[in-house]
Amino acid sequence: MKQSSTPNAPLSISDLYELYKSFSQIQTDTRQLKKGDLYFALKGPNFNGNEFALVALEQGAAYAIVDEPVTVNEQLKDRIIYVKDVLSSLQALAKFHREQFNIPFIAITGSNGKTTTKELVAAVLNSHYKTYTTKGNLNNHIGVPLTLLSIQKDAEFAIIEMGANHLKEIESYCSYTLPTHGLINNCGKAHLEGFGGEEGVRKGKGELYDYLKTHNGIAFINSDLDYLVKMSQGIGTIISYGIHSGQLQGETLEAVNGHTTNNFLELKITKCSNAALVNKVIKSQLVGNYNLPNVLAAISIGLTFEVPVVKIIAAIENYTPTNSRSQLIEWKNNKVILDAYNANPSSMQLAIENFAKIKNVKKILCIGGMRELGKESQAEHQALLEQIKTAHFEKVILVGKEFEKCQHSFTYFENSALAKSWLDQEKITDHFFLIKGSRGIQMEKIIALD
Repeated sequence: MKQSSTPNAPLSISDLYELYKSFSQIQTDTRQLKKGDLYFALKGPNFNGNEFALVALEQGAAYAIVDEPVTVNEQLKDRIIYVKDVLSSLQALAKFHREQFNIPFIAITGSNGKTTTKELVAAVLNSHYKTYTTKGNLNNHIGVPLTLLSIQKDAEFAIIEMGANHLKEIESYCSYTLPTHGLINNCGKAHLEGFGGEEGVRKGKGELYDYLKTHNGIAFINSDLDYLVKMSQGIGTIISYGIHSGQLQGETLEAVNGHTTNNFLELKITKCSNAALVNKVIKSQLVGNYNLPNVLAAISIGLTFEVPVVKIIAAIENYTPTNSRSQLIEWKNNKVILDAYNANPSSMQLAIENFAKIKNVKKILCIGGMRELGKESQAEHQALLEQIKTAHFEKVILVGKEFEKCQHSFTYFENSALAKSWLDQEKITDHFFLIKGSRGIQMEKIIALD
C-alpha cells in the first residue's frame, strides 16, 4: 500500500555527507539513474523532481533526497531523505565536499572560449596530474555543484567552469567552489539581456576577481586586454600571458601573433620564464587565431604548476575540439568550420573575421541568430550584417527569427530545418563553410546526414 510519507526533521549537511561517502554517485534525472545512485529531486519552472522520487527508488536509487511530501510504499519510506530545499542542500553538500581538499581549484569564466580554455587547461594538467574538471558545459547552478561532487580522493587539481547570464551568479558559485586560482577569458557582448549591458558583463564576470582579492587568490590574466588588467587590480598574485604581455607581478608569457596552416592555429612562444619553450612552434588542431589566448592560458597554467614542457606541447597539439566548437570537418565534399555551440556579437565578429581571411574563393557563410541580447538584439544583428556585407562571401545564409526585421539581401530561413532542406537541394560541393549560431538555433542540423 502506498502512503504519503511524513517529513522528519531535515537531515543536516554533515549527516548527508556521511550518506554521500557511501553512495557518491549523484543523479538528478531518473532517465540517467543507475542502481546505488543518490537521487536529488530538483525543481524548475517546468518540472518537479519530487514527483519522480518513487520512480527513482524503484529503479534502484539508494536514497531520494526531496523537499516535499512524496507517496511511497511502506518498505521504501526509509529511503526518503527530507531536506528544506534540495538545490541549496546540493550546493551546501558540494561546499562541504570541496572543503575536504587542499589542492588548487581553478575557476574559469568569460564570455567567449571558456569551455575551450577549460578543456585545454585540463588536457595540460591531466598530462602530469590527476585532474578533475567540468564535463561538457555543466557550468550553471546545478552543474557546478555536481562537478564538485564528482571529484574523488585522488584529485591533485580541479578545474571548474563557471557560466553566468546575470549578476551575483559567479559570486554564488565562488561561495561553495572556494577557488584558489581564477581566469576570466574575456568580457564580451554575451547575455546582455541578463547583465543589462557590457558594463554589467564585466561586473558579473569580475565577481571572480572580487573573490580572489578577498581570499588571497591567484589570477591568470590576459594582459592584452586592458580592461582585465584594470579589473584585476588588488589581486595579490597575478600571472600574465598575452601577445604583448604587460608589466605585471609574477611570471609573463608572450607569443607572436598566431597564424593558420591548413586552417589550424600555429603559434611560437617568444618570451617565457621557461627557456625550453622559447621559439617553440606549437601546432594545434584548433581553427582560428581567436583561439590563441585560450592556448596561451593553458600554457601559462601548465608552466605555473611545473608541467614538463614536452607534456604541455603534446597536450595542446593532441587536443581535438568536439561538440560543435570550432571543429573542422568534411561534409559532402565540402570543408566546414562547425562552431554552432553558442554565439554572441563578440564571438561572431571574430569568427567571421577569421573566415574572411581563409584563402578559398568559394566560401559560404551560414549564420544563426544570437539569443539573450534583449533590447539590443536587432541592432546587434544589423551590425553583424553590415560586417558581413564587407567580406564579399560567395553566399550568405541567415537562420532564425532574430534576422526577420533586419535589412539585407541574403538568403534567409526561419529555422535550421528549412535551411537544411534548401541546402540539400542545392547539392553544393568543393566549398568552404562557416556554420555558427546560438545553441537554440541548432545550426549543426543544417549539415546533419539523414
